[in-house]
Amino acid sequence: MTQPAEKGYYRFVVLFFNCLLTFGSYFCFDIPSVLQDQFQGNLTCPNATVINGTTDCVLGLGMTPQQYNLLYAIYAWTNALVVILAGFLIDKLGNRFGVFLFSFLCVLGSSLFALGSHFKGTPYLLPLMLTGRLLFGSGNGSLTIVQNRITAFWFKGKELALAFGLTLAFSRLGSVLNFFLTQKFEEKYEMQWTLWGGAFLCVLGFLSAIVVSTLDKVGIKQLGLDGAIQEESRKVRIQDVKLLSLRYWLLVLTIMFFYNGIFPFIADASKFIQDKYSGYSQKEAAYIAGAVYDSSLVLSASVGILIDYVGLRGIFAFACAVFTLPVFGLLAFSYVPPLVSTIWLGVTYSFAAASMWPSIPLVVPQATLGTAMGLATSLQMVGIGISNLVVGQILGTKSSETKIPLWRWQRMMIFMLANTICCIITSVLLNIADYRQGGILNKTRKRSEQAQTDSEREQLREAEEEPHREDDEGFRSHSVNS
Repeated sequence: MTQPAEKGYYRFVVLFFNCLLTFGSYFCFDIPSVLQDQFQGNLTCPNATVINGTTDCVLGLGMTPQQYNLLYAIYAWTNALVVILAGFLIDKLGNRFGVFLFSFLCVLGSSLFALGSHFKGTPYLLPLMLTGRLLFGSGNGSLTIVQNRITAFWFKGKELALAFGLTLAFSRLGSVLNFFLTQKFEEKYEMQWTLWGGAFLCVLGFLSAIVVSTLDKVGIKQLGLDGAIQEESRKVRIQDVKLLSLRYWLLVLTIMFFYNGIFPFIADASKFIQDKYSGYSQKEAAYIAGAVYDSSLVLSASVGILIDYVGLRGIFAFACAVFTLPVFGLLAFSYVPPLVSTIWLGVTYSFAAASMWPSIPLVVPQATLGTAMGLATSLQMVGIGISNLVVGQILGTKSSETKIPLWRWQRMMIFMLANTICCIITSVLLNIADYRQGGILNKTRKRSEQAQTDSEREQLREAEEEPHREDDEGFRSHSVNS
């Protein structure tokens, strides 16, 4: 297996276009969070005329809190179902199949979601928007798997956390720009055109998919690995899931519980800030909620370099969970300015993303990486989907009241705390299992590179011996038949 150092600057060109794959889809994902008042409100335009008991201009979509949270829940549940099959198909059929199919689903889903907003006040609004989120979720979660698989191939064994951090930074740039620009765009061009703008950014992601698939194909061919990778892909079987180690499953549970406290909170953070803290407009509340992504955007690359240098990924995963506990405590039981908590959460999120996800390629074989990523994403989305439904029940389901009582918000934060405590428990078990299996997650950079080199040499030796074993078996079979 060719070492990443031999791939030279070319891998950074691949990385740049690979980063652009999910920029638009991450922008689209949290548009409902920024426009939460418009989704849940039932506001009318100033000086609107009434005709037959209805107004000629409605600003809000009139969703209940349960219906609003369902937009996020269906995204998560769709991911949970689709990404398992998607990861296996990517391992079998390759990266180029994945980037084309899943980036197209992002375009289709975001377009249908935007189209649904034109049916406000009709029974078709919610089904259309939910179908759009379903298709969007099918594409975006699976597209992230392809993105991570490409990154892991070109940077495996060297600067892996940095590469993952940069892809996360570009993705979060989309999220950050969403929190800064969407509200202003909506005020000027209204909701429908805002949603169509998000769909257009997904089209740009599809164009990036064309470029990155071409670069990946050309680069692999120049390295002379196209035949070997195809051979590995043919050997991938769904039964290989049974070979995934306990360390892998504990890592997946750690990821799931950590993200259960991040995404459901961000989905409702803007509304929470307005309800609990006085004096914040919707725009200001959206900026504060978006500080989670702002911190991640700023820190992702530097945190990736740090983790690549010192290693200790398992210990970082544990520390992230521990340092996240005070965030939800402050939000629930204090009136410390919310910006402190969202920045704090963004910092721990940056370290978690740079330590947890890049650990998966270290504990699974390259040939089954797509399947492993798919399973990890699936369980993550199962947890987030359940969390979104629980949060919807906690916050109320029967009306889109303008202000949710504080005690409901406190119960939501306690639920976030419970998930974080579970994350601490699984991260402790992860470190114990990793220690018993050689401690690759907590090795320093030099030791990790040496371990990865030894692993790749062993895989290459096995691949070279395989034809000889098959020839020997064929010779013995022929002799017996003779």
